[in-house]
Amino acid sequence: MISKQNLRMAWLCCAPALLVSAAMLAQAPPSGGGQQPNMPSQPLQQNPSAAYPGATPGTAEAGQNYGDQSFVTKAMQGGEAEVELGKLAQEKSQSQDVKQFAQKMVSDHSQMGEKWFKPVAKQMGVDEPKGPSKKDKKLIEKLQGLSGSEFDTEYIQAMVKDHKEDLKEFQSEAQAAQDPNVKMIAEQGQKVISQHLQLIEQIAQAHNVPVEGKEVSSR
Repeated sequence: MISKQNLRMAWLCCAPALLVSAAMLAQAPPSGGGQQPNMPSQPLQQNPSAAYPGATPGTAEAGQNYGDQSFVTKAMQGGEAEVELGKLAQEKSQSQDVKQFAQKMVSDHSQMGEKWFKPVAKQMGVDEPKGPSKKDKKLIEKLQGLSGSEFDTEYIQAMVKDHKEDLKEFQSEAQAAQDPNVKMIAEQGQKVISQHLQLIEQIAQAHNVPVEGKEVSSR
């Protein structure tokens, strides 16, 4: 028979090993593998390296990151122009489909600016632009002097042209971005811009408005 003294000695020898094993189990990550992060409604992430391994915001040198900063600034300017033009179209257009599209521009671009671009700009130390670009201001002034079908034609043509240009820029930035958060908003933004482009091209077809790269048959 094993004496009580021998049992006590055996327990004292085994206890340290049991404690070490328990500590290792407590620190081990849960099983099941890493879960891929879902793209949030607000793409800004505090730890973007979780979505893009090896990348951390702010690590790119100033020269490399200049393209990202320029993209964010230009995108915010373009978004503000889309909002102003959309509000103008809601006032001046006499077509329900144009008004609905304009309302969508105001809503979508306002949300993209507030939830996506402004938080990323703040994180990057990029100042928010003071209104649309000079080019967009000229377009706004031009459309302010139009009304009716003449306004609709110019607005539709401008929207098709702008969204084609924006789509190319978003697609390019999605490939070239150094900052992971900028990459996220470029990837998500190109999907939104693509949807907008499809909508406005359908409206152009319905209104028999000729646009670059599209042949519109007469009714």
